[in-house]
Amino acid sequence: METKELNGPVSDRRSFFKKAAAVVIGGIAGLVPALAGLMVWLDPLRHKAAAGSAVKVTTLDALPADGIPRKFPVLADRTDAWNKYLHVPVGAVYLRRTTGDKVEALNVVCPHAGCFVDFRGDSGQFHCPCHNSTFALDGGIANPSSPAPRGLDSLQAEVRNGEVWVAFQNFKAGQKEKVPTA
Repeated sequence: METKELNGPVSDRRSFFKKAAAVVIGGIAGLVPALAGLMVWLDPLRHKAAAGSAVKVTTLDALPADGIPRKFPVLADRTDAWNKYLHVPVGAVYLRRTTGDKVEALNVVCPHAGCFVDFRGDSGQFHCPCHNSTFALDGGIANPSSPAPRGLDSLQAEVRNGEVWVAFQNFKAGQKEKVPTA
């Protein structure tokens, strides 16, 4: 009879520790993904502006009707962690007026190695100083022996109330396909 009384409290104690351990382990197992989800939700680096959103670059009056490309900086608001920077340079574009109020936009970054291209008025071509790639006025590859895998990246441009807006975006260099950067 004494063994039954001794086994009863010992058994209850073991049962209590098993249940307590299960609650603690279950709590930790549920808390880890909950905290990970909370960190992702609160992380301001994950809340980036949509790539390719239109940015006002200049006015239509600043583009002469001669069809010669002009280089313009692209200024936009940028958020980095908890800091917000207003109207900072995020890139540059070449804009040229074609017919009437039509505007073409090209990213200034060479698709070969990411260098900035220059427009040479004497030859009417874009030139990359890094590897001597040349591009036609429309952005296409001018020299077939060019190391560039594709022509200059065209961007969507539109005129709104006399202002030139460009859907600015950078693309990965060194690839034949036009792949946007993150």
